[in-house]
Amino acid sequence: MNHNTPLSPRPLSHLSDARRRVLTNAQLRAHGVTNAEINEQCRPGGAWQQFLPGVCLLHPGPPTGEERLHAVLMYAARSSMREPGLRAQGIPAQPAATGPGAQEPPSSQRYPDAMITGLAALTLYGFASAPSLLSLDRIDVLVPRLRRLRSTGCARIVRAPALPRPEEVTGLPVAPVPRALADAVAELSEAGIVRRLLTEAVRGGHCEPSAVVRELTQARLLNRPHVVDAVDTLLAEGRAIAEDHLYRMVRENGLPDPVWNVDLCLPGGPHLGGLDAYWPEQAVALELDTRAPRQDDDALWSEYARKRDHLERLGITVVHVTPRKLRDAMEQQAAVVRTALMAACDRDPSAYVVVLPR
Repeated sequence: MNHNTPLSPRPLSHLSDARRRVLTNAQLRAHGVTNAEINEQCRPGGAWQQFLPGVCLLHPGPPTGEERLHAVLMYAARSSMREPGLRAQGIPAQPAATGPGAQEPPSSQRYPDAMITGLAALTLYGFASAPSLLSLDRIDVLVPRLRRLRSTGCARIVRAPALPRPEEVTGLPVAPVPRALADAVAELSEAGIVRRLLTEAVRGGHCEPSAVVRELTQARLLNRPHVVDAVDTLLAEGRAIAEDHLYRMVRENGLPDPVWNVDLCLPGGPHLGGLDAYWPEQAVALELDTRAPRQDDDALWSEYARKRDHLERLGITVVHVTPRKLRDAMEQQAAVVRTALMAACDRDPSAYVVVLPR
């Protein structure tokens, strides 16, 4: 027995199949394997292989997609555990579960300060336009900006000033879809692929267009022409989906039919703005907020606010809804519109306005 051998080696039974086949050197030592034995097994022609620095693949053949994901996360988390301060925070280097009935800790604890992002993350989310895991030369892993870590092998390090809260997908920590999209787009130059990924994100209900544009803006990717073109397609797709939800809301909740997509103006006077739906008899207007968070967002919001204030001074009630609310709380938004329509009889008559097709 030497200083590398634990008094009570931990069993491997609590680990998933993939994690039994991929372990760090520290985990192997915790299970009773010495450094000399690790080096012997990982020699050319041996039963194991050193897949990434400090991470062993416990068979000689090529790794599966799942094994590559675990290996990349173990590499990033292993480096995290070696950096000063993390031990003091109480983050365990090894899983706490040891018995056959014990449960594994959440993936965020098993892999602190690391999450899958980019194309690999989109594949895990089920994007049809993302490549298979085995076809990816590199797997992106998102870590804090100040981490002392370098890209190597199949692990490509992506840094962020502050990490988002990861989603757990197939037991792995994965960056939220908007962040994963931005990291994927940063490495892509083919306009068609970028457009398909962004469109699928919205059409598949993975996220809102505004969230995607926000991440692309923060990543400073909107100065690339092929990304701007894809964003225009994304916003058009998002508006079409939101309008479809709006039509469904009116139809399925028994609301009176409005006039759709109209412009309002004063008789012989100035243009008051466009609306997605308008109920002339009740003077109730509905507007979809499909703004994209670009650099001129504050100015655009001021324009929205000015239009709303002007209409309300004329006695027109303005209902402002977002695509997310229409998607996730359609009945609630229908109740808001119904309340505004019913309250029309208690208000003073509105000013006369001209309704024009848009």
